[in-house]
Amino acid sequence: MGVEVTIVGAGLAGCEAAWQLAERGISVRLLEQKPHRRTPAQTTDHLCELVCSNSLRGAALVNAVGLLKEEMRRAGSLIMTCAEEAKVPAGGALAVDRDVFSASITARIRNHPKITLDHRIVNEIPEATAEAPVILATGPLTGDELAADLANKIGQAQLAYYDAIAPIIAADSIDWDKVFKQSRWDKGGDDAYVNCPFDQAGYENFVREIVAAKKVEPRSFEDVRYFEGCLPIEVMASRGEKTLAFGPMKPAGLTDPKTGRWPYAVVQLRQEDAAATAYNMVGFQTRMTYGEQARVFRMIPGLENAEIQRFGTVHRNTFVNAPDLLDDTLQLKNAPHVFLAGQISGVEGYVESAGCGLLCGRMLADRLQNKPISHPPKTTALGGLLTHLSRKQDRFEPSNITWACMPPLENRRLKKKDRYQVMADRALADLDAWLGHAARAAAAPPSDVIIL
Repeated sequence: MGVEVTIVGAGLAGCEAAWQLAERGISVRLLEQKPHRRTPAQTTDHLCELVCSNSLRGAALVNAVGLLKEEMRRAGSLIMTCAEEAKVPAGGALAVDRDVFSASITARIRNHPKITLDHRIVNEIPEATAEAPVILATGPLTGDELAADLANKIGQAQLAYYDAIAPIIAADSIDWDKVFKQSRWDKGGDDAYVNCPFDQAGYENFVREIVAAKKVEPRSFEDVRYFEGCLPIEVMASRGEKTLAFGPMKPAGLTDPKTGRWPYAVVQLRQEDAAATAYNMVGFQTRMTYGEQARVFRMIPGLENAEIQRFGTVHRNTFVNAPDLLDDTLQLKNAPHVFLAGQISGVEGYVESAGCGLLCGRMLADRLQNKPISHPPKTTALGGLLTHLSRKQDRFEPSNITWACMPPLENRRLKKKDRYQVMADRALADLDAWLGHAARAAAAPPSDVIIL
């Protein structure tokens, strides 16, 4: 019997890792618990279901995540290929139609001759050997039984905090006379975002009601540790009256056509699907009860009669202390042949999870084909993901990709945007050299292998 990799979890990281392995001629058994069981955030049986937002964030290369996406495209990413096919207008960001995106990935995974999709619940880590390694890519809502088994194997309890999901509003329930369409600083056209403008009195009253609203209390056993990049709005509001106005409700670069001025604050709505039937409330993840969400959010100008198709929620995210537990190939140091990919490894975000899956799949393929393991250059965003997972911290926390994950420029005194562009140019040049080297090092790949 030949080598077969078992991957637990068919989300973005698991599917990307499976694709990278399969495209290099390695057989994969991809284990997915749906339709037998869903996490609290899931609503469909498709693979790679997006639950927090349909946005894959900034597209420009002067954004670290924009650079990461471009690197993944050049490296043959399944997720980026399907995202391009499913994209919807989003100004300077890449956003997708959720249904088209997940259906496209599901079809490709099911039809790949090297991938076997096995629908079953996994309560413990499958036995792993050199010929049958295992990748755990179970995402932020890893099941309790599997998480407990992982905790036993790594010798310490997993660390948990809470991510949040923003509400979705039906488009035909928006009062279009009270809102205006505009992208910040007019980037990406005027069809990407719907802006609900507040005056000062309305904003201050809105913040007071958010703070006073009844919240869903965490269970007694839950260790609540919020990720700073995805804080519930009530947590931000409690830090000061103007915090939201400098955060998700900032008005900078948005001119209300009725006044010719920036509003005091805005709530932005982002198109949720290709047909523009629904809009996501940008940055409005919350632990408010459903009844309070309906009451408070209908104080927003233009949303007085809002139909909330999905209420905001907060969900658990499980991850390991990567700097102590993972080696530079994403293998558990004290559980040989078990690898981690995606948010459970300690990256944060859809794109970062898929990028982590891409790296895990490529590096494991090198190992299984007896090639030197090829790490991406540290100057790249892909290399930056590995840098983040290896950095010792007093208390390790997940992170999105940032420019701080990559080495700074030497002897360059440039403005921020220019500096980031030079760093992006450097990264892509180094990435292309790395990909070219990897292609040259490939020894007689199967005919269906894609080499870039």
